[in-house]
Amino acid sequence: MYRLRFLLSRQWVILTLLALALVPAMIELGFWQLHRHEARVAHNELIARSLAAPAVPVTKLTAAGGEPDRDDWFRSVEATGRYDTDHEVVVRQRTASDGQSIGYFVLTPLARDDGTVLLVNRGWIPAGGDLTKFPDVPAAPRGEVSVTGRIMASETTEASGIKDKPGLPDRQVMLIDSDQRAEALDRPVLGGYVQLTASSPEPREHPERLPDPEHDSIGPHMAYAVQWWLFAAGVPVGWGVLVRRELRDRARARTEADDAARAPAPAGAAAG
Repeated sequence: MYRLRFLLSRQWVILTLLALALVPAMIELGFWQLHRHEARVAHNELIARSLAAPAVPVTKLTAAGGEPDRDDWFRSVEATGRYDTDHEVVVRQRTASDGQSIGYFVLTPLARDDGTVLLVNRGWIPAGGDLTKFPDVPAAPRGEVSVTGRIMASETTEASGIKDKPGLPDRQVMLIDSDQRAEALDRPVLGGYVQLTASSPEPREHPERLPDPEHDSIGPHMAYAVQWWLFAAGVPVGWGVLVRRELRDRARARTEADDAARAPAPAGAAAG
């Protein structure tokens, strides 16, 4: 025990307390990454199931004033109506399928025979030179049209990280929010929106269709979890290595001191 009295020094107490704090923190960070991995896997499975499921009428999965259930996200739905291009808006700062080009999503209301409106994201267009003006948008089909697409929940700042900025140019929005559009249209709007995948009739020119959501990659979260747990295991090992090194250095210092004490005095010093 005497040999370990140095552990009570201020330096070693701080080092030991730091090690004791790091271990549970790293273990918790590992579980956090594990939970992110599990959520990513579950999300991929949801997308895969939804993409494989047959298309259903949109009203089976959503209704005015509601939102599609999370388990129904990405499901293929069908609807028929007439595009209301007078109330078409563009969604700012959206990325093309290449992951780099910035432009707009084209959001067009589809007026249905029962009086409700379905929001249809017709696809992506590049941003023009003047961002304060409504861009040139490929025209939507006239007359009755049947659409097929993936149903999605309304966007929120909390879920997307996109701030809903006020004072935007006319007919431009930041988020696809069915409640906001219902207020602007003064008509009942089905909750969520549809990412268009097919249209009948199909226009000759249309915005760039959005690709199927990526659902193969699981990301690095599991590797990060293992990494944090290895760090947690390494902390006590590192602490032990430092203790052994300190003991060795102290033993060497005592040996050198003892050797110096036992060394005979120089002959000239003894004669004096």
